Amino acid sequence: MSAALNFKSHLSDLFAQALREVVPDQGGATVLIERPKLVAHGDYACNLAMQLAKPLRKSPRDIANALIAALPKSEVIEKVEIAGAGFINVFITTAAKQDVVHGVLVAGAGYGHMHTGAGRKVGVEFVSANPTGPLHVGHGRGAAVGDCLCNVLHAAGWSVTREFYYNDAGVQIDNLTRSVQLRCKGITPDDPAWPESGYRGDYIL
Repeated sequence: MSAALNFKSHLSDLFAQALREVVPDQGGATVLIERPKLVAHGDYACNLAMQLAKPLRKSPRDIANALIAALPKSEVIEKVEIAGAGFINVFITTAAKQDVVHGVLVAGAGYGHMHTGAGRKVGVEFVSANPTGPLHVGHGRGAAVGDCLCNVLHAAGWSVTREFYYNDAGVQIDNLTRSVQLRCKGITPDDPAWPESGYRGDYIL
């Protein structure tokens, strides 16, 4: 098995094949491969049998058995079990997991990089905090999320330009400068001399 194999995608293909064999018209079902909440329920789970129960008017467990019987063989699957009303739980072999770990170690920092972007350009603007007001936790969150998104896009093959607009010019900055100057002279926002467009926040000195 290739270390680059995506287990979820691989299992989706296998269950899609099983679905076509068991229900040629597919009964309006969609192959969904998810991670179970409990480790005891395997590495991945599929609810196809639950989706097909109503349109086929059959027991989900009976449908699950038919799907498992039609599931193509795969060297990454250790075993497949039916749980509850008809969930199909899939257990991945230890060897397959070890193969992925080996691939991660060999690839190093390049592991997971793709060429989806194909060098195309994308600009991401984030934070761009207004300099006329105080910073808050949302700006910090925006910085972390924005930078992370840029890193992900870069790893996916995009040519990324990070943008942070300072907005340090114009009428707003003029008003801020004037407000600070007036406060330095002891004039407060309650004073009649305070301009209507002046900033009144406590952060102005």
